[in-house]
Amino acid sequence: MDLGLKGRTALVCGASSGLGLASAEAFAAEGANVTMFARRRDVLERESDRLGALAVRGDVTLPQDLERAVAKTIEAFGGLDILVWNSGGPPAGTGTDVTPDALEQALELMLQPAVRLVQLALPHLEQSPAGRIVAITSLAAKEPTRHLALSNTFRPALTGWLKTLADELGPRGITVNCVAPGRIKTPRLEYLYPGGPTEEQLQDIPLRRWGDPREFGDVVCFVASDRARYVTGQTIVVDGGLQRALF
Repeated sequence: MDLGLKGRTALVCGASSGLGLASAEAFAAEGANVTMFARRRDVLERESDRLGALAVRGDVTLPQDLERAVAKTIEAFGGLDILVWNSGGPPAGTGTDVTPDALEQALELMLQPAVRLVQLALPHLEQSPAGRIVAITSLAAKEPTRHLALSNTFRPALTGWLKTLADELGPRGITVNCVAPGRIKTPRLEYLYPGGPTEEQLQDIPLRRWGDPREFGDVVCFVASDRARYVTGQTIVVDGGLQRALF
């Protein structure tokens, strides 16, 4: 299936590993121009060289780094069609562990940079014939996870803001969607589940396994493609059937 992404330009955050890297791989495989934005210089340069992508080193929490990521993308490719928001998750913990300082730090990681980056990218997305905003969120946006109180707080907040954007930007031809991972084999999951899943934990997943990052990246790529041009304001869950809710 031709996704119509050849020659389009995608800026992918957190692209040196995990779900961001898998998304960048999927876009590159479809012939898109890819900017990979991440903090770790050595890993970022190695992976961008492998994919033939533009590497921009930076931290999503630093406004000047976000400005540079957009500017470098426009300078290299002449435009921006697809913005993929992705950031690391906050520390695990219970609701009673949450402090005002922890809330502020999570806000500065998970929500404020997304707002800044969309504001920076929007003038360029409006000039695209197929502007796309895709946010990598979490199953916690739809169904709270017991030991991820901060994610349970800010993933829904991000999703609510993006749902609002979908309504506002639809008339301008820009789609806005979220893709929410369940248990995908990434460094983040290794942190949350040291030692890997138990048989009991796998029993909760109908497919009886953790997902591969590329299986997730392919969904991000599809949502950003011409084939999904009538899909907006949605959260697409990629979790092997883990979520049991009907909607």
